Amino acid sequence: MIPLVRYQFTTMLLSQRYLAPVLLFVGLVTVLTSSDNGPLTATYGAAAGAMLLCSTWLTIAQAGLEDHAHRAVVVVNAGGSRRVLLGTVCTAVLWCLLLTTLGLGIPFLTGTHPLTPADLLLGTEAQLTCAFTGIAVGLVCSRLVFRRQGYALLLALVLLLALLVAKGLSPVNTLLSRLVTTPRPADLLVSTGGLLVVAAGLLAAGAALTEVVSSRRS
Repeated sequence: MIPLVRYQFTTMLLSQRYLAPVLLFVGLVTVLTSSDNGPLTATYGAAAGAMLLCSTWLTIAQAGLEDHAHRAVVVVNAGGSRRVLLGTVCTAVLWCLLLTTLGLGIPFLTGTHPLTPADLLLGTEAQLTCAFTGIAVGLVCSRLVFRRQGYALLLALVLLLALLVAKGLSPVNTLLSRLVTTPRPADLLVSTGGLLVVAAGLLAAGAALTEVVSSRRS
């Protein structure tokens, strides 16, 4: 699996398709946290919201790097389409971990905040929750499922909007609401950890759906 992830990560680097979502993430976090001297919970909420959008974009780009013929070669060499899809998920998670590091650090370059270990843990949980959810959306809306990317883009926008506004149904909406209203990070660590588990479940479901559809198409 490590060579497969290394291959997909390198291919993404060489394609430079990572540039737009990464620059968008850095720009959003910088703008949203500029001159912010308040609690880090709300600040990391802004970073988590940016992560949702950018992780979706990164995953769609990652899953669509290869055309059908090239992907067939990769599937044969990797030992099956399931392994290739798992490699895509792991590579997307790796990209999101790099973005999470930026999301944790940028607020200290653009504002002044008191820092505790609970802040860093909460920020990591929040961003990974949105990252896992965004990767799930990106897989379902990728070229592996949709031949027409116009339809995929429309569905991605609808799903992202629903995740942001669906109260009580979306881990993202619940997460962002709690981060805005609760200034003490220690009070949110357990509940945010639970939302992270829910987001991981959504990622597993999205990957399973993508595998079923892509296998039937091939």
